[in-house]
Amino acid sequence: MEYKCYDSLPTQAREIREEVFMREQGFLEEFDLDDKYATHILAFDGLQAIATCRFFEQDGFYLIGRIAVLKEYRGKGVGRDMLEYAEKCITKFGGKEIRIHAQQNAEEFYKKLGYRSLDIYDYEQDCKHVWMSKTVE
Repeated sequence: MEYKCYDSLPTQAREIREEVFMREQGFLEEFDLDDKYATHILAFDGLQAIATCRFFEQDGFYLIGRIAVLKEYRGKGVGRDMLEYAEKCITKFGGKEIRIHAQQNAEEFYKKLGYRSLDIYDYEQDCKHVWMSKTVE
C-alpha cells in the first residue's frame, strides 16, 4: 500500500467519497469548505486509488474525517492503515490530540484503535455521529 498527501482535494479522493458517502450511504452534502484547507490522503493499491481521508487543525487539535474505503477493499485493514498513516502525519506537524466525528456505527472500530468517546452525539444529515478523541506522541 502506498500513501500520498495532497494540499487540495484530488479527483480520485472526490470520486471515492462520492461513491462511498453519496451513492452507497445516501448523503446529499459531502463536500464543504474544510476541503479547501485540509490535507488529503489517498491510499493506492498499485495505480488504483482505493481509500481517502482528510485532516486539518482546528482549535488546538487535529480533526481526521471523511475516511472512505472502496467496498472491495473493506475488511482488509485499509481503513486502519489509513488512519494510522494520518496519525503519523499529524505527529510530524506537532499534533498531540486528534478528534474524529464518527458515524455511530463505526464507534467500536475507532475504540479498537485507541479513540475514546467524548459522549457528545449529534446528527449529520440524519445519521447519528459521535465525537471521539485520542492523544498521540
